Amino acid sequence: MSLIQIRKRSLSIETIYHEGGPAADTPLRLAAACAVVRNPYAGRYEPDLMPFMAELRSLGTLLAQELVDTLGRDKVEVYSKAAIVGVNGELEHAAVWHEAGGWAMREVLGEPKAIVPASKAVAATGYRLMVPLHYIHAAYVRSHYNSMEIGIQDAPRPDEILYALVMGTGGRVHARIGGLSKDKVAVHDGQR
Repeated sequence: MSLIQIRKRSLSIETIYHEGGPAADTPLRLAAACAVVRNPYAGRYEPDLMPFMAELRSLGTLLAQELVDTLGRDKVEVYSKAAIVGVNGELEHAAVWHEAGGWAMREVLGEPKAIVPASKAVAATGYRLMVPLHYIHAAYVRSHYNSMEIGIQDAPRPDEILYALVMGTGGRVHARIGGLSKDKVAVHDGQR
């Protein structure tokens, strides 16, 4: 029997035209794909989370592909992952998403180099979480530091986990604080 039992999924899309300045030539699109799953370890300590983490790769692939289908694979420039664990779980039930969600996005996007940022929490139903975003090929590209809020009004219930992946089509629409720009990335180490 599968450890992954999905109660519901959501897809949220934001289109940002401007932030008070001139309208961007191309609006920024941010999207979050979420899945609410039953927590198979709610209310108890499980010493071996590796089978759950391995099985979560399929969920990661499902969410990553949905984001790529929504935004266009060649248009994705930022990414992140997040998890909110219901109060009968523990933070480690969110940490399994680091490998599973991150692996899935790298696989679907063609192995970008930058670390996938993340946010996680154990919280009550309806909790909202700010998720950090950055450039997929180099973490130090300042123009692409951003965030997106994720959450679902009726999730996670105490015995559930909300897993999310986030992608976007570019940096902030009015980025102008200098630093490494995406066209100057040269080292290809995921940092610079």
